[in-house]
Amino acid sequence: MSRNASASSRRSVSASVVLRDVLAGGPVARSTIARRTGLSPSAVTGHITELAAFGLVRELDEATRTHRVGRPHVPVDIDTAQHVVAGIHVAVPHTTVALLDLRGRVLLAERLPHHAREPLAVLERAADRLLAMLEAHAPERSPVGLGVATGGWVDQASGVIVEHPVLGWRDVAARDLLAGRTGLAVEVDGHSRALIHAERLFGVTRESVLQLFVGNVVDAAFATAGTVQHGPRSAAGAVAHLPVEGSAEPCSCGRAGCLQATVSEHTLARRALAGGILDQPSFPALLALAEQGSPAAVALFRERARVIGRAAVPLVDLLNPDALIVVEPGISRVPGCLAALRAELAARSWVCDDPEHSVLPTSFPRTVLASAAGAVLLTEFYQDPLRLLTRRLRRTS
Repeated sequence: MSRNASASSRRSVSASVVLRDVLAGGPVARSTIARRTGLSPSAVTGHITELAAFGLVRELDEATRTHRVGRPHVPVDIDTAQHVVAGIHVAVPHTTVALLDLRGRVLLAERLPHHAREPLAVLERAADRLLAMLEAHAPERSPVGLGVATGGWVDQASGVIVEHPVLGWRDVAARDLLAGRTGLAVEVDGHSRALIHAERLFGVTRESVLQLFVGNVVDAAFATAGTVQHGPRSAAGAVAHLPVEGSAEPCSCGRAGCLQATVSEHTLARRALAGGILDQPSFPALLALAEQGSPAAVALFRERARVIGRAAVPLVDLLNPDALIVVEPGISRVPGCLAALRAELAARSWVCDDPEHSVLPTSFPRTVLASAAGAVLLTEFYQDPLRLLTRRLRRTS
């Protein structure tokens, strides 16, 4: 690497440090940024000027400034008006297409039901709808890029969905397909890893986190010391086929009693139909009944929470995380479910001695799929925003 290139790389890294500090603590004065990052005041000022030129930070207006004797301290914050982040999350029954700001807040989200599950048709339809949303709802904003999240086995490095057994997808080159269709920089990852990154950027900040995602797909992710574990080809986090004691639910793998088969949304809706709670197997309808206080629907979700808790015990005891975050709508939205989950950990785990504080719901209960998709791109963005924006400008010039 040449001396100029090396200096440019160091400057970009320092700018990223400044931007992440503003994200975590903004609105914040330059002097505070210097103290927290260890950079000199002049370096911080230079980085703030550069970041502002890219539309990433802004000085607050006169009404919000702190007026003191002497030189005024003009706080800066993330500029959420100039840019937009696109997101696509592929679930089993539908795809979520979303626009987010640089603080990870969902500006707009739509669900596209799957008329067919063929990957090319699903992804192209999502890409076309996303471009229409950008044109109609964010014409004045500059798109930073597109984040794509889904369950199953996703190889982040290549942008390939290696295997999504429930959808029947194998070796889908999602990054290349969507980059060609949209013209945007595209990042692809599994939704559990993406949601850990979302928590670290915008929600819960802990040294180590175990994240368990429960939907029609069940998977997990683990982060420690600021690093989310991937394993070869990003295959870490496969917990769908952990055995559940006492379950005889048949699984697509040919066995019975696997975690995913036992607690999936499809299974819960089918049980609600068999129990006369619903007249058709609809998980959204079941969730709505539980939120309205239906005793039978609530009981199903609480039993699901207990099963999830029992399944989480060996993972918690093995990894001993500072926090277990469970992404499951009952845990976030149905009374008694979080308490049931915590009770299982308290009764069965050897290491989880404070579940009230260490076993948590997601920070994104109403936007979890859109937040996961946006976080895939925002994670890369906050690692090196100037590189990403400069690459985009070169591509469009």
